[in-house]
Amino acid sequence: MVGKFITLEGGEGVGKTTNLRYIQECIEAAGIELVVTREPGGTEFAEKIRELLLTPSDETVCEMSELLLVFAARAQHLEQLIKPALAAGKWVLCDRFIDATHAYQGGGRQMNQQIINTLESMVLGSLQSDLTLLLDLPVEVGMARARARAALDRFEQEKVEFFERVRARYLERAAASQGRIQVIDAAPALPEVQAQIAAALAQMGVGA
Repeated sequence: MVGKFITLEGGEGVGKTTNLRYIQECIEAAGIELVVTREPGGTEFAEKIRELLLTPSDETVCEMSELLLVFAARAQHLEQLIKPALAAGKWVLCDRFIDATHAYQGGGRQMNQQIINTLESMVLGSLQSDLTLLLDLPVEVGMARARARAALDRFEQEKVEFFERVRARYLERAAASQGRIQVIDAAPALPEVQAQIAAALAQMGVGA
């Protein structure tokens, strides 16, 4: 038996934390054993890399260093947590995964796509999510929410243009995903957002 792999994606301030909990509740209410994790991070070693990636620094972080750290954390996460859980028949719910790399490093940083594709092939092989929920929101709305909630991390301090490129890349990938990535309009009130999420989960037999 192989479990299902669900990822949650989106830019800053789209409500990932709140809706991750909602997705977790829906899946667990269906009697499914679930592992909830995040990227970068998910294991002790990968969480240390997360801290390096997100903590603001006086030293300019080279874009290639950032990309390699993202994939180093992901390699550890996959081998130590995600793959064993899926092999045991558990479902895995992950806050961000490979689509975030394409959006932030590929779109936001405008890094070479072939390099990202090569690293993806090396680290992931043929593994991909069974379902990705992309919470989508206009950048200015999301950033206003992000600024209101806490101090900004290293990525959140980027300029609006960076996040416009991130959003555009996310939507490009959704359009090309043949249904793997379901776009959720995160602008309405929370009950309406979660109704969209519930409809997407129903396609996987959760709550149907």
